[in-house]
Amino acid sequence: MKLWSGRFTKQTDKLTEDFNASIAFDSRMYTQDIRGSIAHASMLAKQGIISFAEGEQIIAALKEIEQEIADGRLEFIVDAEDVHMNIETFLTAKIGDVGKKLHTARSRNDQVALDIRMYLNDEIDNIRELLLETEAALLQVSSEHLETIMPGYTHLQKAQPITLAHHLMAYFEMLRRDVERLDDCRKRVLAMPLGSGALAATGFNLDRDCVREQLGFDYLTRNSLDGVSDRDFAIEFCSFASILMMHLSRFSEEIILWSSDEFSFVQLDDGFSTGSSIMPQKKNPDIAELVRGKTGRVYGDLVTLLTVMKSLPLAYNKDMQEDKEALFDAIDTVKKCLLVFAPMLKTCRFQKENMAAGARRGFTNATDLADYLVSKGLPFRDAHAVVGQAVLYCIEQQKVLEEMELATFKTFSDRIEADVYEHLDIMNCVAKRSIPGGPAPETVKKAQLEAAQWLERMQDVHK
Repeated sequence: MKLWSGRFTKQTDKLTEDFNASIAFDSRMYTQDIRGSIAHASMLAKQGIISFAEGEQIIAALKEIEQEIADGRLEFIVDAEDVHMNIETFLTAKIGDVGKKLHTARSRNDQVALDIRMYLNDEIDNIRELLLETEAALLQVSSEHLETIMPGYTHLQKAQPITLAHHLMAYFEMLRRDVERLDDCRKRVLAMPLGSGALAATGFNLDRDCVREQLGFDYLTRNSLDGVSDRDFAIEFCSFASILMMHLSRFSEEIILWSSDEFSFVQLDDGFSTGSSIMPQKKNPDIAELVRGKTGRVYGDLVTLLTVMKSLPLAYNKDMQEDKEALFDAIDTVKKCLLVFAPMLKTCRFQKENMAAGARRGFTNATDLADYLVSKGLPFRDAHAVVGQAVLYCIEQQKVLEEMELATFKTFSDRIEADVYEHLDIMNCVAKRSIPGGPAPETVKKAQLEAAQWLERMQDVHK
């Protein structure tokens, strides 16, 4: 018999039971549901709503149930619909009528709102740790390539020379913002909704702060209607997850390009590559491709939640059962991608010679020639035109700027002297860009030191 069947005169149709049940996916929250119920029972006893003996009996039984589920000795049943009613059913079967008192002054509406916030908070810890491990991998690999010259790109066309360290640190900055977004998201997760009831709180004298403190929430929800119907925190998490996946996807795209024969900038480790069933020579960057592909999946999770919530009247509606699968999928996908990304990156073998050769082609030092002419007193726009003509000449002659003889240089501008070759040297082009945020090795090293200090502070936050 359903725990809510008093008002009904007919059994639920089997099709309705299957369609309505969420136990197949919300069972993963059983630990959080039991923790929340233990805190609720403890508070009910403290407030005299149930006796201390009854509270102790309920709490002891809930702990037994949690262990039995963990050991595989209890199986969830579809007839009980969801994780909350499954556990209450187990509890009543174990201790009888006392178990039925647990739901006093509580609704499944505020119960699920509590569980999902607790579950997400726990998973934020896991994702944050994986994210910081990826940051540490970026910092480690970057520190090994302070003087590894490579071409920087705009429009996927060679632009100016940089270092691999500088390039990798750009992704460090992206993921740093992701960590900050995740920490900020948690602030909205840690609002304690229990006590909101179905929508209008309860007439019982609950001590909501007592429950909040037991469960580690920062503050109470301030409105019972909002307390049961708010899923902003889940949407915000999926927004964070989507931005993070976008960053991982951008990096994955570059790894995929760099590992191609056309670039030959990186060799992926065999452990993070796959082969072809028909072409024996192939070594495919499948891990990076999958990360890139799974990004769309997480975007879909965000759009799912936004669409579910976009037209719901207050307060709780059954549509909101659809929040969990999308949220859980975003959590699982992000964790899987982060788990594999750091070791893939740490085992990459970067082809330094090919990167440097790439920087020496494509006239990546053309801007430095223009800057050189500016330092000789020529207005930048005029210098820009002069260098454009020089580049066109080199293209026609199939040579690079630094291969041009001084006499030929002077046909484009008599301001050019023998010292121009020093300014065209690729390493010098990078080294002179030493202002904060620039790619000069000394500047990047300082950025890495600051990044290491930030990373240490972030790792210490939850110790």
